[in-house]
Amino acid sequence: MKKSLGAKTLIVPSPVWCIGTYNENGTPNVMTASWAGICCGEPPCVAVSLRKATHTYGNIMRTKAFTVSVPSKKYAKQADYVGGASGKTVNKFEKMGLTPVKAELVNAPYVGEFPLILECRVIHVFELGLHTQFVGQIMDVKADESVLSKTGSPDFKAIDPFLFSAADRTYYGVGEKIADAFENR
Repeated sequence: MKKSLGAKTLIVPSPVWCIGTYNENGTPNVMTASWAGICCGEPPCVAVSLRKATHTYGNIMRTKAFTVSVPSKKYAKQADYVGGASGKTVNKFEKMGLTPVKAELVNAPYVGEFPLILECRVIHVFELGLHTQFVGQIMDVKADESVLSKTGSPDFKAIDPFLFSAADRTYYGVGEKIADAFENR
């Protein structure tokens, strides 16, 4: 029997994505956001939901652009820090020893050390309540050559991403492959 937990944001797992923006002075900013995911295949889009109180929210509203940098597990400490500190008071790239790289196609920086990057142009903004959802059209995907498979696609295992569990406020690594997808049709 299932027990009701009420209306809460307890879906697991959530991605650990770092959202890159520029502030009004052109200073690079990055924050971790786990309320995010792929939301459309054509055009390819991602959605990220942010509180209006965040520095990143204001940056995206002004520039209509953001990047998604997917960190490897070895950057869990840095990803956690940039999710809790405010870009209004600290340069999180400098503080964590991360390299801001200017995206080629959108007005936003990405994290140079992280292996998988999405450059996104905002095409929709939805006010949802406490959060605002930004839908970004993926203009380009960049990947370190070291995380590409023989076919040229990003290799999940080589990227070595990690996940967030809101229920216990904990990060988890990703396990082993359990099956091929779309094989049982």
